[in-house]
Amino acid sequence: MNVIVTAFKEVYGLFVEDGSYAVGILIWLLLASVTLTHVPALGHWRAPLLFVGLVVLLVENVLRTAKRKI
Repeated sequence: MNVIVTAFKEVYGLFVEDGSYAVGILIWLLLASVTLTHVPALGHWRAPLLFVGLVVLLVENVLRTAKRKI
């Protein structure tokens, strides 16, 4: 049983190292799915806006992590 728990923690750590980053992604996906689908004027800009939001979250997380390491 201990091996299973350890393996689960390792796999979890691979995907969710920073909890605030994971929560930020979930919140952005929720907001984007609610707002971007209800604004028909955006048309083909929905996917790029989703991508840009995720990139902004990633850059913010990397900068915040870099500041902690210095």
